[in-house]
Order: sequence, then C-alpha cells, then structure tokens
Amino acid sequence: MEITLYIAAFLLGSVVGSFLNVCIHRIPRGQSIIKPSSRCPSCNTPIKPWDNIPILSYIILHGRCRSCKAGISLRYPVVEAINALLYTAVLWRFGPGWHTLVYLTFVSSLIVITFIDLDFQIIPDSITLPGIPIGLFAGSLILPDPLFRISLLGYKASIIGFLVGGGLFYAVALLSRGGMGGGDIKMMAMVGALMGWKSVLLTTFLGSLFGAVLGIFLMVFKGKDRKTKIPFGPFLAAGAVITLFYGQEIINWYLRR
Repeated sequence: MEITLYIAAFLLGSVVGSFLNVCIHRIPRGQSIIKPSSRCPSCNTPIKPWDNIPILSYIILHGRCRSCKAGISLRYPVVEAINALLYTAVLWRFGPGWHTLVYLTFVSSLIVITFIDLDFQIIPDSITLPGIPIGLFAGSLILPDPLFRISLLGYKASIIGFLVGGGLFYAVALLSRGGMGGGDIKMMAMVGALMGWKSVLLTTFLGSLFGAVLGIFLMVFKGKDRKTKIPFGPFLAAGAVITLFYGQEIINWYLRR
C-alpha cells in the first residue's frame, strides 16, 4: 500500500507538472491557461492526448513534434519530473493528509515561479497574490503541529510570518533603491504566511547563499561582473523547499554549534 501511494504521488506530480508547463508558458504572456488546448509552439498543431503523456511522450517522440518534427524544449519533461519527485518527497516527509495537499500546492507554485523568473525576470502576481490568503488560511486552520516545528501554530503566527516576509523584503527594496523587485516581496509574504517568520529568515539565508555561490561562479569562470542581473526568485524557491523539508534540522544543527 505504501509503494502504491508513492507511485500515485509520482504519477499525479507528473500530470500536474504537465499543467505547470502550460502555466509557465502562458502566464507571463497574458494568455489563458485553460483555452486553447496544448499545442506545438512551432506549428500550433493541437497535441493529441497520446502525445501528451508526461515524460513518456517526450521520450517516445525523441523530443520532437509529431506533426512538424520541430524540437521540443527539454524543459517540459524536466518540469514534469521535478514536480513528480517533489510530490513523492512531500508524501514521504509528511504522510497523507490535508496538510500534504497544501504542501503539494506550495511546491508546485514555487516551480512555476522559478521558471517564469528565469525566463522573464518577473514573479507573477497571479501566483503570489492568491498564495498569500491561501497561506494565511492554511497556516491558521489546516496545517498540523509541524514536524519541523517552525511552521505556523495558529493565525497569529501566520500573520506575523506574512508581515515579516513582506516587510523584510520591502525594506530591502527601499534600501537597495530598486534592487529588489515587488515580486520577491509578495513571494516572501506568501512563504511567511504559510511557514512562519523563522522560515522566512532561513529561506532568505539559503536563497542568498545559493545566489552568492552562483554569482561568484559567474564572475570567476564566465567573466561576469557585479552588475550582472540574476533573478532571485529561483534561489528563494530552492531555499523555501529546503526549509519545508529540513528547516528544523538545520536550525537545531546551528543552535548546537
């Protein structure tokens, strides 16, 4: 039964991942994520259901459209696989329950944010603005006493997390005079609403660490300078996922040192 649940989580994650690809492509372009149905980005031919099986169809078709033979980006199966693996990991870490559905929605939203920010250097309001009240509601009424003990414990903690997440990044935006975008502010308000103020601090630290490592790599090996713009959303998303899974362990390790 346990193996069956993990398989179901992986399959569900891959199917949802296919929809996430639609969101990643259409949301920043102002297009509907419902209509029309999935189409080849090159020839605009509708994709048949048997050619739209997550991960497998890409392998069977050798990464090409059946109609025009144009190449299809590897990103499509990668997004599907990442979402599938994260769904399986969430089930393993937190077990079945309503709280798990909240975490599944959360990690999927972070995937959409990551890839849109990589392509367009924006974090869409259509993800973060609904995510804030959902985070406040879920953090106050749905999430249990968290396994990692730094999530929300009632509506007060949820509100404080929202204020710390949004307020901290708003202050950074003011001090940096535009160095921090409004999308990052709303994203961290969403993270704080769902996971609390301690998670905001850990997510920010991890995201900054990952961003600094990449920045140093680009300067040393790619000849970039300090003025090179790097989207911060993907690093914050990675930090939020790590915090979700191992936040308490990281904090305990730090406090013991």
